[in-house]
Amino acid sequence: MKILVTGGAGFIGSQIAQAYIEKGHQVVVLDNLSSGNRAFVPDNAKFYEMDILDPEIEELMQKEKFDAVNHHAAQISVTGSVRDPLNDAKTNILGTLHLLKKAVESGVAKFIFASTGGAIYGDQERFPADETHSCTPYSPYGIAKYSAEHYVRFFIQNHNLSGTVLRYSNVYGPRQDPDGEAGVVAIFCKRVLEGKALIVYGDGEQTRDFISVRDIVSANEMALSPKCQGIFNIGRGEETTVNSLAKQLSSLSGATAGIEYAEARPGEQQRSCIDPKKFSAAFGWRAQITLEKGLLDTLEYFKTLED
Repeated sequence: MKILVTGGAGFIGSQIAQAYIEKGHQVVVLDNLSSGNRAFVPDNAKFYEMDILDPEIEELMQKEKFDAVNHHAAQISVTGSVRDPLNDAKTNILGTLHLLKKAVESGVAKFIFASTGGAIYGDQERFPADETHSCTPYSPYGIAKYSAEHYVRFFIQNHNLSGTVLRYSNVYGPRQDPDGEAGVVAIFCKRVLEGKALIVYGDGEQTRDFISVRDIVSANEMALSPKCQGIFNIGRGEETTVNSLAKQLSSLSGATAGIEYAEARPGEQQRSCIDPKKFSAAFGWRAQITLEKGLLDTLEYFKTLED
């Protein structure tokens, strides 16, 4: 298959692009490098430095004639969406809509959309939340992703398009940006390796469903199948408090600087955990990387950056 990976210079997208290449697919990466890293783009991938809202998208689609689009380009910061919801909507709603329109016009058969399970369900009524749970997103980021899901559904219903929406829980792992506002694991890893205290916002009892990027990659490999259509949670289905995460990472790294607490951040929900049974039952997928293994992988990655 010939696949366009948007956001393919980013933390998650670049690793999906590499996995697709290793499976024998032809991969084209599109990224505006606002948060991506050119060095992450696989050597065997063709690269376009372009924004998903650029008018040139139409020419690119018509020229390359993709079989599939894997859409990971996004504004990824929840707190950033609270500060500037207009900018978040511009990228995550209008950008996705623009890409969808040009994709169907050029004959793309498969569209995979990276959504959020960690932010889309809002204040959950049950734990873990399955795909039938009501969606009342707490942040503009979650609102935008939910809106984009509806546009994906619209294009599936009205065009000859096979569509897959993957709702990720809290993804972590190698290549995650430790200097951005997203990714508590990456931020913690950098601080412990610098000998600094870990900063926990609020009381630290907020929970997240942490999943390794390696498990996310395997889900995206399966999502290429024409039989994979619909909305699916991709998570471990396990709650971990931020306090527990901080203590476990400190123990694994041998850090001694301790934990410090700061004021809770706006737009952050208290508990989040999603149920992946639907995807597991349909395609035999399940998360393979334990939290301890994933944290060790991430620590080792950040250690190599210091060498």
